[in-house]
Amino acid sequence: MNSIKPQIGFDRFIQLDWAAAALRVRAGVSNLDELTELIDATHSGPAAKKKTRTVLNRLWLAPRADLADFAERGVEIYREAPDTPISALTWGMALATYPFFGKVAEIVGRLTSLQGDCTSAEVHRRMAEIFGEREGTRRMTNMVLQSQASWGGIERLDKGKRIVRAPAIELDASPAAAWLAEACVRYAGRSLLVAGIGSNPIIYPFSLTGSSSYLLSNCRSLEMLVDSAGNQVVGLAT
Repeated sequence: MNSIKPQIGFDRFIQLDWAAAALRVRAGVSNLDELTELIDATHSGPAAKKKTRTVLNRLWLAPRADLADFAERGVEIYREAPDTPISALTWGMALATYPFFGKVAEIVGRLTSLQGDCTSAEVHRRMAEIFGEREGTRRMTNMVLQSQASWGGIERLDKGKRIVRAPAIELDASPAAAWLAEACVRYAGRSLLVAGIGSNPIIYPFSLTGSSSYLLSNCRSLEMLVDSAGNQVVGLAT
């Protein structure tokens, strides 16, 4: 059987203020001129601008059809609570849209879980094991790491050789926390243990405090069940 390597997809550095501008456009509180000005000021050529817009389109402006409702609910959270961390909302969309982004987050989350830091070489090595030892894998991993740093998840020290986890952003039992938990399920593509949602490494920059069961019960797109081993699990509602 032929082994097909997962596609990368997330192939650009995305600065948080670009994502924020795209979200504001989608929420109807801004227009494309703001986003265009930001991109024009930071990109040197039409090809670079187009590639960045492609990623921003998939995140907020024109998400995949199967993620349209998920994205719209994220936008509604922002409309109702504009102080919601945009990094959390954009992180959730990136997890649901780009498996490559999620895999980098998962690896960084696991490697930094004990001591709070790791080396970029460790991340690159593990990504190469999954996506292949090629220049594209290394370059795109750097793009994701740079983006995650801009979104407040990590700091990159020693010229990018060392990765330090930033203090977690508290989401409490907010709608954004439940929505981000749903992003975990969408990234996994399967049911997850309810007890492990709050400590899932892919959302390492955020803290989901309180009862996971209560948090997830407030999300209409998720359903909780008990598996054959008696564990409470959560999956997408059918």
